[in-house]
Amino acid sequence: MVYWEAFQEIGDAIFREKQIKAGSRQKKLDLINSMNPLWKDLAEDVENIMDVF
Repeated sequence: MVYWEAFQEIGDAIFREKQIKAGSRQKKLDLINSMNPLWKDLAEDVENIMDVF
């Protein structure tokens, strides 16, 4: 996993997912590069954050 976002409401997450899926491949690459330019695997980071909840 190279990109993720957290949401309080499932509806907000679904809306955002649809926005991202509707974007071009380049927009998706730009989004990833803006948040994770080294394309680090973020799966472990997400697991650690989710343990807090």
